[in-house]
Amino acid sequence: MVKLSVLDLAPIAEGGNAGDALRSSAELAKSAERLGYTRYWMAEHHSMPGIASAATAVALAYVGANTSTIRIGSGGVMLPNHAPLMVAEQFGTLESLFPGRVDLGLGRAPGTDQAAAYAMRRSMTTDENQFPNDVVELMGYFSGENGQVRAIPGEGLDIPIYILGSSLFGAQLAAALGLPYAFASHFAPQMMMEAIDLYRQQFEPSEQLAEPYVMLGFNVFAADTSEEAELLSTSIQQAFVALRTGQPTQLPPPVANYADSLPLQARAILKSVLTCSAIGDRETVRRGVEEFVDRTNADELIVTSQVYDTKARLRSYEILAEAVLGSSPD
Repeated sequence: MVKLSVLDLAPIAEGGNAGDALRSSAELAKSAERLGYTRYWMAEHHSMPGIASAATAVALAYVGANTSTIRIGSGGVMLPNHAPLMVAEQFGTLESLFPGRVDLGLGRAPGTDQAAAYAMRRSMTTDENQFPNDVVELMGYFSGENGQVRAIPGEGLDIPIYILGSSLFGAQLAAALGLPYAFASHFAPQMMMEAIDLYRQQFEPSEQLAEPYVMLGFNVFAADTSEEAELLSTSIQQAFVALRTGQPTQLPPPVANYADSLPLQARAILKSVLTCSAIGDRETVRRGVEEFVDRTNADELIVTSQVYDTKARLRSYEILAEAVLGSSPD
């Protein structure tokens, strides 16, 4: 049975605010813990009116304080935005507060546009070797092998590191370092099979991991009827179209038959983006997950369900857990 986990962007629903979104995230994490999900991750994005998880480590501290057993982590921290030492200290603090529960997923994208990236970095110079070097430096702070500079908290703590990616670059890096690999197939599925095949072929065992471990992003919109699930999925469809046209927005309420109103090019974009998705009632979602896992041989699915209504979002994850994990709603 494949492991299931939660990827939460702390969506800010239209008419709501960041506080509402973060409190909803805590409720989701508590529900996921009860239902048997393996881990709960939050994603770093910036200058996005519909995403409240920019200060990822801070948000995870709030979630950790509201849960007791589920693993919590980043999916991911965008390492080019941060000094490796500060990331080691932040996640060392989390691990010190919530021992044995913290993961650190690392990505090399900015998680934003060029203007916001410049505001964080104060420079737009890029070096293709910087991300691998930063990952190794960060690992050195946890192992205590970086000389006189020490991460306190952080040094000596066992915090699993995951490499995130949507291309072959991340797959090669994860394989070379012997780290788990999480592919962003929930929004960029185009290179998924090539990337995970490359990762498995080139994987070198490490102290952290003896064999390849593949986690794949997956969209789920589950409801008691397939018609309701299709309706719920129109919120993220609208959000994707807004983002791709340079007009990111808060997560809008669902609109019946939304895709039918779009030009053919926009419909094709949505179809491509949502390739790795299961939308429907319990049985439809179960089949969708089963077929996806059979095709990819994924070790774990990290599921996002960006639903406008909080109760409907919780219910979507509940139906998925019932269908795949055999969890009880009570």
